[in-house]
Amino acid sequence: MPKVVIYTDGGARNNPGPAGVGVVIKDGTKKIELKKYIGERTNNFAEYEAVVLALTEAKKRGLAGREIEVRMDSELIQRQLTNEYQIKEETLWPQYMKVHNLIVAHFPNIRFVHVRREHNSEADRLVNEAIDAAQ
Repeated sequence: MPKVVIYTDGGARNNPGPAGVGVVIKDGTKKIELKKYIGERTNNFAEYEAVVLALTEAKKRGLAGREIEVRMDSELIQRQLTNEYQIKEETLWPQYMKVHNLIVAHFPNIRFVHVRREHNSEADRLVNEAIDAAQ
């Protein structure tokens, strides 16, 4: 089976401010798009929430045992999830733990990859759509 590629993005206008998340899950020829408004949050909180949404949806769709590559344009969050950076902002700990628990319980074959912003445009579009729809 081919690997599942997931693009995630989160953003907040004015940081903190109105925030949204966007997720694109590509499984062979299938493409799933998700977006969600998450209220007043920071960019980094939203980036984590996008990963939580992506993994929760992947689990629901029976993708948990598959090889998964999560691509994101937040170098900070990617490096925290790969244990290259420490988490210094205490409000991010609960978000990190949500992701960590999903990984441990359901995703033994997962990688987190940093991509340049221009390679994450679909997820970014969904973030903006979620925020725009809420305002």
